[in-house]
Amino acid sequence: MSLLDRVASLARKAKADFEGSPKEVDLDLILARIDEPLRVAIAGRVKAGKSTLLNALVGEELAPTDAGECTKVVTWYRDGLTYRVTLEPTDGPNLETRFDRDGGALNIDLAGNTPGDLNRILVEWPSSALRELTLIDTPGIGSISADISSRTEGFLTPDAEHPTSADAVLYLLRHLHGSDIRFLEAFHDDEASQATPINAIGVLSRADEVGVGRLDAMNSARRIAARYRVDPKLRRLCQTVVPVAGLLAQAGVSLTEAEFRGLASLASEPADLIDPLLVAVDRLTSEDVTVRLLPIERRALLERFGLFGVRLAIDLVRRGTVDSSKALSNEFRAASGLDELRMVLETQFAGRRDILKARSALLALDAVTVGDSSPAAQNLSTEIEKIESLAHEFAEMRLLNLLRTGGVSLRAADLPEAERLLGSEGQSISDRLARQSGDPGMKEVALEALAKWQRRAEDRMAPKDQTDAARVIVRSCEGIVQTLSMQPEPGPGATSL
Repeated sequence: MSLLDRVASLARKAKADFEGSPKEVDLDLILARIDEPLRVAIAGRVKAGKSTLLNALVGEELAPTDAGECTKVVTWYRDGLTYRVTLEPTDGPNLETRFDRDGGALNIDLAGNTPGDLNRILVEWPSSALRELTLIDTPGIGSISADISSRTEGFLTPDAEHPTSADAVLYLLRHLHGSDIRFLEAFHDDEASQATPINAIGVLSRADEVGVGRLDAMNSARRIAARYRVDPKLRRLCQTVVPVAGLLAQAGVSLTEAEFRGLASLASEPADLIDPLLVAVDRLTSEDVTVRLLPIERRALLERFGLFGVRLAIDLVRRGTVDSSKALSNEFRAASGLDELRMVLETQFAGRRDILKARSALLALDAVTVGDSSPAAQNLSTEIEKIESLAHEFAEMRLLNLLRTGGVSLRAADLPEAERLLGSEGQSISDRLARQSGDPGMKEVALEALAKWQRRAEDRMAPKDQTDAARVIVRSCEGIVQTLSMQPEPGPGATSL
């Protein structure tokens, strides 16, 4: 059985063992969670752009993104058969509530409740984007309200009795702040697979603002993200850091024809009139400027696309690169970094779905045993330890963490290959071997890697931690070779898949 199947089997056995007890409800929730899509929380400091990024990932404007602190309650967005919003109070039964849409975003009736009265809001929305990932919008860290910040910390920071409800987290950074590091340290736990960067991705959000809205702003943001990737403190907590211009990403999936006409109108104005106005927001929105678009229309475009987006659109229209809203949407999405983030989500989260879900389920199962000395609880603890110790997937995650935190010091030249073979770049064989899918030489590459790490594992002069690490990598290489050996060889003229 797969790792997730083994964990599910253990949860079903535990449910039978605890039948009739209050813990049976917890076990029902664990079993339901195993069958759900991966849960990904979006977290970050106040006004980091969490809701804007969520809308871009869903491909539809759902979460409100106005100038205030919009998200005061942890809000789940998941795929559903119909459009429905449910309130889950801290006390009392769940309540389906009314909602409408204000400028695209949801306006939810709290039915007389304050944000402090609610554990969460559940938004069910038919969406292909939510079939693979349930997205969780969280209140901003560093809010002027300590109560608002504490909701995110309480939701995502695990303890022995209350493991986090999220399987993974997208953490939005604008600058590398001390509170960002402290939060990410708290999000990781030392249970099951130990602290690991595998279930966290850093997002350099509002990346278009890095260069004060200049056309080369995203290039500057990419250089900053590259520095963050190798920052020792952040590297041990995040798998990678991706720059994303949230407003541009959201515009790439929701640009209207009227908005395109407005941007094209600005682009058609004389360059010597418009270009000086693009230096600052107050200039472009000034009442004293004589252009075809009214100040209120210009302000609306800036609110939707930011100064960078307006500049980029004008440049693209002028150069004849775009001539329709669809073409501009594609350019916005490509420039925003959203496609890169989606690719990272696919390789790092969706590709590890079963491992991350198994890890979360084991943490939840372990919480069931806390303070319980019954034979059923003791047996469950034993079985959890057995899965943790024997699952090679967890061994890979533990070693990746040790390599990133300096707990194991391999040769500098070996480190990138070691991390890649352990799945740092993705779970597929092609990702692990850094080869294109279907490359006929992959098996030879895998055999070379296996031989190399076998030599490292048998090196009697090397420190024990290095040889132990090499043995884990050897097992990963053996699995790759075995999988490749089971694949049929392409016949004459056949195309390898």
